[in-house]
This record gives sequence, C-alpha cells and structure tokens, in this order.
Amino acid sequence: MTYFPQQSHVTCETGGLFCRPPVRKEKYRVHLLALGDVGSTLALGLRLMGGDVISSVGICDLRENVPQRWEFELNQIAAPGDTCFPPVEIVSPECLMDCDVFLFCASRFVPDTAVKSGDVRMAQYELNRPLVAGYARMARERGFQGMFCVVSDPVDPLCRAALLESGLSAGQIRGFGLGVMDARARYYAKKDPRFASYLIDGRAFGPHGEGLVIANSVSRYDDALSRELTERTKHANLDMRTLGYKPYVAPALSSGALSLLACLRGEWHHSSVWLEGIYFGIRNRLTDGGIEMERLSLPEPLLERIRGAMEDLKAIP
Repeated sequence: MTYFPQQSHVTCETGGLFCRPPVRKEKYRVHLLALGDVGSTLALGLRLMGGDVISSVGICDLRENVPQRWEFELNQIAAPGDTCFPPVEIVSPECLMDCDVFLFCASRFVPDTAVKSGDVRMAQYELNRPLVAGYARMARERGFQGMFCVVSDPVDPLCRAALLESGLSAGQIRGFGLGVMDARARYYAKKDPRFASYLIDGRAFGPHGEGLVIANSVSRYDDALSRELTERTKHANLDMRTLGYKPYVAPALSSGALSLLACLRGEWHHSSVWLEGIYFGIRNRLTDGGIEMERLSLPEPLLERIRGAMEDLKAIP
C-alpha cells in the first residue's frame, strides 16, 4: 500500500515560484473564449450557479454575432425575487486576459455525429495545440496573474502546452475534463449494482479519454470490475453519438461549470493539476496555501494503472 502525496503546494523540480497558485478571492471575474456547444453551455451553467463566487462572466467569440447572441440570451435569464446572477459581458480578444479566470473552450476540430468509434482527442491535439499556445503567449505578454483553465480536448496535453508557452506558474494552469468521467462512472454505478461501490468510495484518475483510470472502490478495489467500469465510462461519448447527438452537455456542466465553481469555492473536485512533470486529473482543492491533492491509500494494482497513465501522458510531445 502507498499514498498519493498530500501537498499544501504542488511540488515540482523547478521550485515553489514555478508552482505558485493564483491568489484566492471572494469573487472572480471569469472570461470565456469560444461559444460553441461546450462554451455556451458552460456559460449558461456559470450564469445560473455562480453568483456566489463570480462577479461577472466575459464572453468572446470571433464569429460574427455569436457573442451578441449569448449576451442577449444569458442576461435575460432571471428568477422571481432577488436571485443574484452574475452579469454577462462581451469582451474583445485584446481584453481576454483582463480577468481572474480565463476559460479556453476553443477548438479547431470537433468531431460530428458521424464519428462513432475511436478516440479522436489526439487528432484534436494537433490542431488545438497551436491555438492554445497563441493564447498562452498572450497571457505571458499581458503578465496574467490569474488562473488559465483548459476545457478543450485533449485537456491534459493542452495544459502542458499552455505551460510551456505561457511562462505562467504551473499552479496557475489547470484542466477541466475529469469531472464528467466521475459523473459518468456514477451514472453506470446507479444503473448496475455490480458497480454500486463506486458511489461510496470510487475514484477517477487521469485524462479525459484514453488513459482514464476508474477505481470501483479504494477500500475494496476489484481490478477486473474497475477496468470494465473504466471502459464503459471512457466510451460513454460514443454511446451518445450512436443516438445521433454530440456529447457536450454533461462535459460542459460536470467537467466545466460545476467543477470550476467547486474549485473557486475551495471545495474538493476533479481537475488536472501539475504532478511529476505533467498535468494529471485527480481529486483536489484550492486552498489559501496552494493546491491540496487528496491523500489516499491505494492498492498496488491500481497504482500500476495510474503510473501507466502518467507515463503515457509524459510520452506526448
């Protein structure tokens, strides 16, 4: 048996400043780039649920009339009484880094509903890497002090690409992709009693896609059962595609809005943080002292799977 380290600051080979997390605040100004299926749904979630920790949501999209449409729609969401919804504002590309939290939701390639097999995320990486690199350089040029969050696929490699281009500290960058994998595992656990232990102390680790590690239980780990649940969780997006729809609502809300809000509130959530030279999805929380990762006693077979996932991520250029 061994442990994931518990850390008040994420440690790494280049020292504490490299890993300095953004300063925590009572309320955050959030800017979101690209209002496609994921970005617009994420913005909707932040508008409805983020009033306690978000002062405003700035939206940006390079397509004509798209930001105008969503400013118009989102600001007309209201509830009876004095419910506080953060205002939504259009921001220009030049002002994207004038915020506390930057959400990268842009993508040059989104597979359509005809794609019903395989993992296309690495094909997305080749196209999305130069895109995220451009905004990472913008963050460097503007002296960005906030949190640079990657939502686009593949989340973990794009986080590392952003780090290499941005000059930001590793603690300022994080990826939001693992939350929906935990949510999907919970969905199947409620459907099939064989997986019910996941609802008690199951865990999700690693990237959003190939390399995902689902543990049916950390106290009663069953390797075969965990691998089966991993495969069902990993390919849930393909199940949606067989119905003729793009699987974006659950990712935008479970990985995006809900996980980000939990992060800003200092609550436990799933996101990708800097660990041993890569960004890796794990349950963590943001504290005044830095990023704290959940401390767990894990059986060796599960650790072997996690190490394998980490080595695969390290091999991505």
